[in-house]
Amino acid sequence: MAAAEELFYAHGITAVGVDLIAERSGVTKRTLYNQFGSKDRLVTAYLSARDERWRTLVHSKIAAAPDPVGAVIAPFTALPEWGPWNAARGCAFINALAELPDPGHPGHRVAAEQKLWLRALFEELATAAGCRAPAPLATRLLVLHEGALATQPLPLDTLAETTELARELVRRAAGRD
Repeated sequence: MAAAEELFYAHGITAVGVDLIAERSGVTKRTLYNQFGSKDRLVTAYLSARDERWRTLVHSKIAAAPDPVGAVIAPFTALPEWGPWNAARGCAFINALAELPDPGHPGHRVAAEQKLWLRALFEELATAAGCRAPAPLATRLLVLHEGALATQPLPLDTLAETTELARELVRRAAGRD
């Protein structure tokens, strides 16, 4: 799984074959197929494991937030810690959505569900923080968050500015400006 994750992220899901994953991981193709059944299932397992790590990190940041506004922006405060997994090619889930455009592909579904989960989490946290219009706020926060991820490979430091903008939006919506 570690070899698949490294290769899929570094080179792209469609560019990496099972032969290379087997070679890099030191197992046979047969072992990979016995373990996962197909490349599609391996891709799905890779994205699912990454999603689980991301959600765990975000929930830890929510739990550590100093106040309800801090909880809403927790996905932004998680990005510096998550950054090393996204520095080279941006968000693995956005990349997967681009490489796997068929909504029926199980990997596409995992990536899409990850983004929908994040939007729903923003809305849930904004509601708990007493924000006005939590649904539109959640959409705005998702777009900001995705922009922060998309610009990570660039020689720009957008995260601090994006996090502050998110905090400002949440404060205003919560009537704490």
